[in-house]
Amino acid sequence: MLPYGRQTVTEEDIEAVSAVLRTDWLTTGPQVDGFEADLAKWTGGVDVAAVSNGTAALHVAYAAAGVGPGDEVVVPPMTFVATASSAALLGAKIVFADVEEETFCLDPAAAAAAVTPRTKVVSAVDYAGHPADYDALRSALAGSDALLLADAAHSIGATYRGRPVGSLADLTTFSFFPTKHLTTGEGGAVAAPDPELLARARRFRNIGLVRERDLQRWPDEGGWHQEVHEFGLNYRLPDVLCALGRAQLRRLDAFLARRSELVARYDEALADLPGVLTPGRRSWAEPAWHLYPIRVLDGRRREVYDAMRAAGIGVQVNYIPVHWHPAFADLGYQRGSCPVAESFYAQQLSLPLYPTLSDADQDRVIDALGAALRGRPARPAAA
Repeated sequence: MLPYGRQTVTEEDIEAVSAVLRTDWLTTGPQVDGFEADLAKWTGGVDVAAVSNGTAALHVAYAAAGVGPGDEVVVPPMTFVATASSAALLGAKIVFADVEEETFCLDPAAAAAAVTPRTKVVSAVDYAGHPADYDALRSALAGSDALLLADAAHSIGATYRGRPVGSLADLTTFSFFPTKHLTTGEGGAVAAPDPELLARARRFRNIGLVRERDLQRWPDEGGWHQEVHEFGLNYRLPDVLCALGRAQLRRLDAFLARRSELVARYDEALADLPGVLTPGRRSWAEPAWHLYPIRVLDGRRREVYDAMRAAGIGVQVNYIPVHWHPAFADLGYQRGSCPVAESFYAQQLSLPLYPTLSDADQDRVIDALGAALRGRPARPAAA
């Protein structure tokens, strides 16, 4: 079974992890600072806080923004549920705003219509690795106190009008799950150009501990003293995993280049294939392709999915519209409220995409897709 995504781990990565295991620092040590500094080279110099996973990054970012009961957070439904659920767990009301045709990122007009005086954060999602339209989203927020968050779980290394993802929003979150562009096993990060926002993020990921004497209420207790002024959680990313991330970052350019090559091969091979549409992109974006999301037309997505899975091709669907999940349906959210996202979901299919996918295996994917659309079994893979 060819997976739709997978990690790329080398001996260099294994040695980096092994070296940390021989030191005195398994967590909260120098590799954390090093990883954050290395990540900042990809965010245009915007400082970064490493955290334990991508969902934690969202939770930390919303907490840093001060999201709480009575606040509203605007979210597109075409994303993984964590973009919404992590804000809901802080007490916010989630307001879903539809996505644009072609990129399936948050529609700035829909976001503008969703903003109210209670809106605390508007969360854009760089779907499949294509940046949202951040200038248009800024204009949509004009006159509001809401912060703009970029959920960049799919898009590290992408650029928008020549500016790197990580520098485009008030808060940016990353994920380093194994199927993403680089991995730390699990892992994530939060970037923020405002030092105060980043300080709040760092404090929340470290249980809310205040160790700076000039900020403490009772600073003269002794050298051991630390205080919690606001509750936080342990979302730290240990040195062992930061070392893996640093090794992976050294190859991120190569990872992105190979993904781009594979996307170009898919584009060419599928351009004239009846019954499918290939992903769109805007002239102002340089995507960092995490997914290759095609649209299967004529109501045949389930049929094609089943046929390709039977042929050993691990296609995937990304994503069930968030407001369709029972947890949100039980709160009163209705199907039909975001028609563009819902129509896309009915057609969406992610083809395998990862740096070690060979041309031959990609051709197998293409052949299996063609066979599924013709209603014939795919040829078996070569022994």
